[in-house]
Amino acid sequence: MTESEYGYISAINGTLIEIKGLEDKIRLHDLIKVSEHNILGEVIQKFSDHVVAQCFESTINLKLKIEVIDINEPLSMELAPGLLAKVFDGIQRPLQKTFNKFKDGGLKRGLKFPSLSRTKKWHFVPLKKFNDSVISGDIIGSVQETHLIEHRIMVPPNISGILSFIAEEGEYTITDEIYKLKKDSKEKTYNMLQKWPITRNRPYKERIDPYEPLITGIRVIDLLFPVAKGGSVAIPGGFGTGKTIIQQSIAKWCNADIIIYIGCGEPGNEIADILKQFTELIDPKTGQQLFEHIILIANTSNMPVSAREASLFSGVTIAEYYRDMGYDVAVLADSTSRWAESLREISGLLEEMPAEEGYPAYLPSKLSSFYERAGVVKVLGKRYLGDEITGSLTIIGTISPPGGDFSEPVTATTKRVVQTFWALDAKLAYLKHYPAINWLNSYSNYPEYIKNWWNQNDINWSEIDIDWYECRKQVNEILSKENDLKYITQLLGVKNLPEDQRLDLFIAKIIKNGFLNQSAFDKIDNFTDFKKLMAYIKIILLLYKEGKDLIEQGFIIEEKIEEEIVNDILRIGHSISNEDIYQIEKIKNKLLKITKL
Repeated sequence: MTESEYGYISAINGTLIEIKGLEDKIRLHDLIKVSEHNILGEVIQKFSDHVVAQCFESTINLKLKIEVIDINEPLSMELAPGLLAKVFDGIQRPLQKTFNKFKDGGLKRGLKFPSLSRTKKWHFVPLKKFNDSVISGDIIGSVQETHLIEHRIMVPPNISGILSFIAEEGEYTITDEIYKLKKDSKEKTYNMLQKWPITRNRPYKERIDPYEPLITGIRVIDLLFPVAKGGSVAIPGGFGTGKTIIQQSIAKWCNADIIIYIGCGEPGNEIADILKQFTELIDPKTGQQLFEHIILIANTSNMPVSAREASLFSGVTIAEYYRDMGYDVAVLADSTSRWAESLREISGLLEEMPAEEGYPAYLPSKLSSFYERAGVVKVLGKRYLGDEITGSLTIIGTISPPGGDFSEPVTATTKRVVQTFWALDAKLAYLKHYPAINWLNSYSNYPEYIKNWWNQNDINWSEIDIDWYECRKQVNEILSKENDLKYITQLLGVKNLPEDQRLDLFIAKIIKNGFLNQSAFDKIDNFTDFKKLMAYIKIILLLYKEGKDLIEQGFIIEEKIEEEIVNDILRIGHSISNEDIYQIEKIKNKLLKITKL
């Protein structure tokens, strides 16, 4: 290194340090290292006579005049086989290695472990051959990373050429020479390891409209407020409303190929509980350990706030890498409020002019830069047979508004950015109605995009010929009517209402207590697949249809519909498994038999 690559600390302000001596050379977002304690930081401001860096570790015991080194590159993720089934901190340090080194469970400053193992060997299978022409994103080989996921070795972005060498099938580390590319008489060697800056979006060919739902197995979501693969979701809710449980359920059961779970400023015991569950659960679809398709980024609440932003963008960068292989990836960020709090704290240290409630004026652009990385894209490269590759990245972020106030800046700003909003209601949570998603305040902009998928995967019941879109519409209408009748019912009582309104209230009660109420801890009720979901809602709407017919014929509905059938319908969620839909058809036949008498 030359002398110009060194600077020194001239001021310390919390997790921020001022550095003199690097202002003429260093770039914004470049990494610096405090040599005495090996502390990493990122340059966030440049002035004529100094630069300001935020440190990713504690600045306790730092002194003025300590030497600072310009690393001359931005914070980047190491992308190669070995990411899955691992736990990293916000700047991609492997926490398992840390635990093995420090048995007391502490996290010391200045760790120098590489993010990915340089010694582990992977079985590489070449998919291209000598003299093939390749471009950015082309898949030139594969590695079986876990039982579930094949890791596709891609040509890095902005690189192309002729394959002048490709390794034979065999065992290689991520730093071994795998292939060489020749372009304009220049030849360059490549291995399985790529690095990519976390603040830059990975390039793609074309963004396309979403067309397939992300099946979460949570009925209220999959019917009323669905999210498409490649969508963006916000889950706001006060303490105790079930944000983390929803995130964990989605991580366990949704139909994404890969899950990136980011604990952003969460308590350490919550992260430990998540890790324990993920490592113990078996994926029912494959029989393999569920953790094999999950990456956990743990930025706990005792780490400096500066690392919170890094953890979110680290997770999204890894997600984009797997998206470019053609996988459906879901990023679960818990919670973006704590990231926003870190922005507020750092903005205060920088003495910037505050906006609403002390948050920085650039909060909206920061939030949108995170959520905009979601989407369905045609990636740059092609498969080894020449087929186009499509991948998706879904972002689901939780928000913890103080006191459950959805008008506070983080919730209000996020609502303008995302396409789906699952508003968690403290009143529903108090009544033990979970998931506590309020069906009047939540919304989704994706039904129009994904209705064709639902039509192709519908169940055919001749007795009630309506599709998923119509089911959703009818349920919303029934719940809206029930809400409109709420105050009239309090004045007059249910028994004094007309028969048709009593039917609306009766069906709304079944929908709320049976269909929308779901236990994340019940072995049957924790996940409802799309076939069972359609059978469940159709039998409720069939009961509604038959009830209307009975009222037109002059019957009182309570006299015709047996309580046993109503109880059978209410129990469908936790008594009939996804494989036993024929049991729901038995209830349907029983219902029709009674109503036709």
